[in-house]
Amino acid sequence: MSHIAAVITAAGVSSRIGVKKEYSLVGDTTDIEGKPLTVLGKTALSFAACSRVETVIITVPADPELGEYAARDSLPARLLKPKSKPRFFFVQGGATRRASVHHALSLLAHHKPDYVLIHDGARPWVEPALIDRIIDAVIKHHAAIPLLPLTDTPKEIDKSGIIQRHLRRVMVGGAQTPQGFAFPQILKAHDRAAEREKLDGMVYTDDAEVWGEFVGPVFVVPGSQVNRKITFPEDLAILVKGGENAVGENGVSVAVGENGVSVAVGKNGGA
Repeated sequence: MSHIAAVITAAGVSSRIGVKKEYSLVGDTTDIEGKPLTVLGKTALSFAACSRVETVIITVPADPELGEYAARDSLPARLLKPKSKPRFFFVQGGATRRASVHHALSLLAHHKPDYVLIHDGARPWVEPALIDRIIDAVIKHHAAIPLLPLTDTPKEIDKSGIIQRHLRRVMVGGAQTPQGFAFPQILKAHDRAAEREKLDGMVYTDDAEVWGEFVGPVFVVPGSQVNRKITFPEDLAILVKGGENAVGENGVSVAVGENGVSVAVGKNGGA
């Protein structure tokens, strides 16, 4: 049985939004225990719903007020119980997303996972089915990411804003997370990426790029339209509003009906 681990990145300061987006509330949605649900909490619940994920590392800001204590407080309490599965751990992030992931992978080395999924903490709508799809693909191919087809025709431009190439829409797509990799290889790839950053200032935008440069090909699986990333202030405005809804053990939204009976009303907090 393969040991599957996950890294959830939540070390950023959310400068484009002005508030720590991972700790923001998901509308009026509550955890099944009645606690207001945060973006990070909703994300964590999706990974906890996948029985094959055994270990989760969450990267947190260096600022003590936004660090591990705040991250713990933003999660459903049941996820942090000593005998809960998966086990959740926290690590201080670095100056960049890549550095933060590198810190998490270095901590994960002590747990010796076979594969690791790396996910943006600001993608709270990730579905357990997508996580399982990535797990299946990474076990088969050693590197896999979700890709979403583009609806607009992409253009490649130069620094002056002039179109250089008219790209074929069917040949490109938008990369999502979680991105899955064989663990020993992605850790070594990040080691090499860190060296290259110091030598020539290279900047890596995602982990698939790191793998592609230092290891080999990355396979894709279908992404999900609902797996959006919270990036701008207006993204917070479209967080799912559940009223008196709650999110249960499996990431499915439930509502309290007559006589206190919980009724499933949709996946990932959507009615």
